[in-house]
Amino acid sequence: MSGLHFYRANEKPYGAFSNLYRREITINGAIFATVEHAYQSLKPRDPRVRDWLLAAPAPSLVALAAHVLPSDEADPTMVMSRTGEALLGFHTRPGWSRLRYPWMMECLRAKFSQHGDLCALLLETGDRQIIEAGKIDDEAGRRWGIVNGRGQNYLGRMLMRLRAEMDGKYLADDDLDARLLAGMEPLRMAVGAA
Repeated sequence: MSGLHFYRANEKPYGAFSNLYRREITINGAIFATVEHAYQSLKPRDPRVRDWLLAAPAPSLVALAAHVLPSDEADPTMVMSRTGEALLGFHTRPGWSRLRYPWMMECLRAKFSQHGDLCALLLETGDRQIIEAGKIDDEAGRRWGIVNGRGQNYLGRMLMRLRAEMDGKYLADDDLDARLLAGMEPLRMAVGAA
């Protein structure tokens, strides 16, 4: 894998690209401790579960807890989903599998537009490929990053798209565009209901 790699929030300097990097963001008047907190805030259907997730003392705990929420899509980890449903008694909100893409983009826009130093760091990467070099080889790890040479790297691709936008350019990515567009209506419905 060539390009700029990041994963852990404490890596210098590009750990700041991690969703676990501790930097508050504000979206629609709500303040979130990290992008991970903001992102996971829309996943649960039950507002009590959302409040419980947001109270997690560390972003890694938010991510860990949210990953056991059953998904609304077929997935190789169906056993885990059934276990989570049986133990926790709740599900993700309807449309999560689509709305998560535009919601992540909104969370990233908030992070990099609200913190000038992070915006500068992102712009300093020039036209380098940005890759979340994941360590956990599961569906989510391969969706958002590249793990063991496999994955879609949506987080890296969104960061590259955002970097281009901040520089007044457009970065073509038909697959990303399709996912962002497909999730816009479910996102509008979710944000309106939250």
